[in-house]
Amino acid sequence: MIAGIIHVLWKALWNAVVVMVCASLIFIGFKANQPMDVAGAPAGLTYTEFIQDRFDAAQTVKPSRCGWGMMISLAALGPLYSMVYTEVAIHPGGFLDQVTAPDPDIPTGVAGAEWYEVPGIWWNVVERLSWTMLGKPHSVGCNFRAVE
Repeated sequence: MIAGIIHVLWKALWNAVVVMVCASLIFIGFKANQPMDVAGAPAGLTYTEFIQDRFDAAQTVKPSRCGWGMMISLAALGPLYSMVYTEVAIHPGGFLDQVTAPDPDIPTGVAGAEWYEVPGIWWNVVERLSWTMLGKPHSVGCNFRAVE
C-alpha cells in the first residue's frame, strides 16, 4: 500500500518535471526565433541569428582563445546571472539585491511581477546579457567584429 502511494507520487513528480522541461524548451525555442528586443541590435535580428553570428565572429578574433573564452563564459555564467538579475528585478530590496552590484542589464519597472511574467522578464535578461557580452563593442578585451 505504502509502496503504491510512493510509486504514484514518484510518477506524478516525474511527469511534472518532464512537462516543465518540455515547456521550457518550447518557450526558449520560440523566443530565440523572435526578433531581439535589445537596444542597439539590428532590426529583425533573432537571438539564434545573433549567436550564429557571434560564433562566426569568435573564429576571427585573435588570439582565438579570447573569442571562444567569451562564448564559454556566456554559456557558463549567463544562466546564473540571468536568474540572479531576474530575481533582483522582481524583488528589489531583497537579499540578492543587496549583495548584487548595480548593472544596466538588470531590468527596471518589473518589481512584484506575476509568476506568468517571469519567463518573459528572464528571456529579456538573457538577451541583454548576451548583447552586453558579445554584441557591444568593448575598448578592452576581445574585440568581436560588429554584428552583421
